[in-house]
Amino acid sequence: MNDTIAAVATAGGIGSVAIVRVSGERALDIAKKITKRSSFTPRYATLADLYDKEGEIIDEAIVIYFKAPHSFTTEDVVEFQCHGGTVVAEKILDTIFDTGARPAEPGEFTKRAFIGGRIDLTEAEAIAKLIEAKSEDAAKILARQMKGELRDFVEDARERLLRAVAFAEVTIDYAEEDLPEDLVENISHQLDELERTMERIVSSSERRRGLIEGFKVAIVGKPNVGKSSLLNAILNYERAIVSSIAGTTRDTIEEQIRVGSHLVRIVDTAGIRHSADTIEKIGIERSVAAIRQSDIVIALFDSSSQWDEEDDRMLSLLEQYEHEKEIIAALSKTDLPQKLDISKLKRLSPLRLNKENRAQQILGALEERLSKMAQGDELLLVSARQIEALKRTKDAVKSAKEPLLNGELEIFTFYLTEAITAISSISKPVDFNDIMDKMFGEFCLGK
Repeated sequence: MNDTIAAVATAGGIGSVAIVRVSGERALDIAKKITKRSSFTPRYATLADLYDKEGEIIDEAIVIYFKAPHSFTTEDVVEFQCHGGTVVAEKILDTIFDTGARPAEPGEFTKRAFIGGRIDLTEAEAIAKLIEAKSEDAAKILARQMKGELRDFVEDARERLLRAVAFAEVTIDYAEEDLPEDLVENISHQLDELERTMERIVSSSERRRGLIEGFKVAIVGKPNVGKSSLLNAILNYERAIVSSIAGTTRDTIEEQIRVGSHLVRIVDTAGIRHSADTIEKIGIERSVAAIRQSDIVIALFDSSSQWDEEDDRMLSLLEQYEHEKEIIAALSKTDLPQKLDISKLKRLSPLRLNKENRAQQILGALEERLSKMAQGDELLLVSARQIEALKRTKDAVKSAKEPLLNGELEIFTFYLTEAITAISSISKPVDFNDIMDKMFGEFCLGK
């Protein structure tokens, strides 16, 4: 970490301003050398000419010096705000490399901020996800996490678990000490409460993961119900081939659209039916997988045809996922005489799609569902890593409760130690010296 790194901190392409960032112990010396200035005042914007190693002027730029540890990386940092475009920024960067810095690796500025104690893992992940945010709601949630919302939850949960482990260690090693009689009951109650909280957070995070990654919507139905026509209407151009021949769509087709403030990946799937055609069977398998992987399912039923085994199969498939996913059932071909027994779909309250404004009907229903899914006051975990860590914590806490009530404190301590390690991995590694601090500080041992 003693070397100095540099990189362009703004997106590639043409723009009015580009920022070149340098971090490390040589950052200030490099700034002095390429500007031919003797000093810079920390946190003041200085207009200066920049020169290459031959002494040729590169650009006139604003230079800002952040003195360690009062910078993002906690090291000396210098930012050069130069004119935009690739040529000028790359020329400045090459000159910085010639002066003693090296190219920064992906994420290295944030990594140095973490190592320097400026941020923890929750804030680092929030920064990374904010750059990729797919909705306004996601940006708001991630901004809160950058301010420590998830870190505070982790520290509070970790504190509760440490107190419980400290109790067990004290009871095992200092059995002669006087301890509160209701301590076991209080700890059991706290663990119950913590387990319920973690269950709500995990469930809510899995349900709302599309806020961060973008929601996935699958259009499904038996062959020739109008799935591709609906996709084309939503996109307002002929993306999918439309034909009266059943089985025309043999693979999934994906496009991205914006619905309200949300970015949505919409998938047109092959018709779901029994088929002997090898290629079509693969497409059908992918259709079923698309349902499983989606957040919202748009299920189309042909109102102009009799209910048949394929409709039964489609309805059965939807019933498997109706408690896990948002399902929008819709009737196509409503301009033709109705033959479908729609009473079988009564529980799904199907939309009757009008050919002229079917796209608006579906987009309205989608926006309503997306708004509903975005709501929630529960903390949102922003990565699979965080969700998995909290699941491991929850499982370990659940396993610890029975040994606690049975007085098997060594086993209880084992499971809670697993829980502490798991939840600490969300923000920062655990220091088990904290357990000793709890033991001797809170229970007044060694008196």
